[in-house]
Amino acid sequence: MRVYISADIEGTAGVSGRSQTAAGADGYQAACRLMTEEVNAAVDGAFAGGATEVVVNDSHGQMLNLILELLDPRADLLHGAPKPWSMVEGLNASYDLMVCTGYHAMAGSAGTLAHTYNSAVVHQVELCGQRVGEFAMNAYYAGSYGVPMGAVTGDDELESEVMAIAPAVRFARVKEARGRFGSLSKGAVRARETIRAAVREACSAGNQPVLIPPADPELRVTFMNPGQAQVAALCPGSERVSPTTVRYGHPDFRTVFQAFRAMITLASTV
Repeated sequence: MRVYISADIEGTAGVSGRSQTAAGADGYQAACRLMTEEVNAAVDGAFAGGATEVVVNDSHGQMLNLILELLDPRADLLHGAPKPWSMVEGLNASYDLMVCTGYHAMAGSAGTLAHTYNSAVVHQVELCGQRVGEFAMNAYYAGSYGVPMGAVTGDDELESEVMAIAPAVRFARVKEARGRFGSLSKGAVRARETIRAAVREACSAGNQPVLIPPADPELRVTFMNPGQAQVAALCPGSERVSPTTVRYGHPDFRTVFQAFRAMITLASTV
C-alpha cells in the first residue's frame, strides 16, 4: 500500500502565531520540529496499518520546513518550491491513500491561522457555489485520480469543514481554535498518539471512500484587492465577474485546479 502525506504546519499542535510559520522568524525552527514529529507519527501509523511505502510532500510556504535528519527514515520527502502541483505534487493514481497533517481551516473561517493557499492574496474560494479551503481542493484532486482520503489532522474548525464533505475521514484533532492567533493544543506526545492512531486505523480499514470532484466544476476566487483580480484574470479561460472575483470553469477538475494555482501565482505579483 502506497500512502501519500501532504504536510502543512499551521494545524500542528503548539503552532498558533505567524512568527512560528515564517522562515527566519522567532519560533520557526521549533515549529518545524513539531511539524516533523507529527509527520513521523503519521508515517509510523501508516506502516503500522499496512503501508509498504510512504511519500511525504512538504506543503507549507517555501516547502523546506521538514527536518530531514529527524524524519522517519522509512519515508521519502518531496520538498522545495515552486512545485507545479504545490501541496499535491506527485500525487497520482499509483497511491492507495492520502493523509493530510498539520492542515488548517479555510480563509474566512474562525480557525487558527486560517487561509486558503495564500493569506495575502485569497479572500475566499468557492467551488460550485460552496466555500472551500485547501483540504477540499486537495482532496478533490486526490479523488480525480481515485485516491481515497484516509486521515486529516488539525484544529476543531478544520474538523467541522472536513466532516461536512467527508464524514468517513479519520480526523485527529490536536488543538482547538481560540482566535486567529491562538489555540488550545494537546501536549505534543498526546497529539502524536492521536495522529498515529487515526492514520493506522485509516490504513488498516480497507476500502475508503473517494471524494469525487463535482461534475463540471466552476471555481470562483475572490482576491484581497482589485489589482490582484485584474492580473489573475489573465489566466486563459478565466472571467472577471466583479472587481475582486475571477471565475473559471472546465469539465476536468485537474484543469480547474491548475487554473487556480496559476491565478494565485499571478495575483501574488501585485
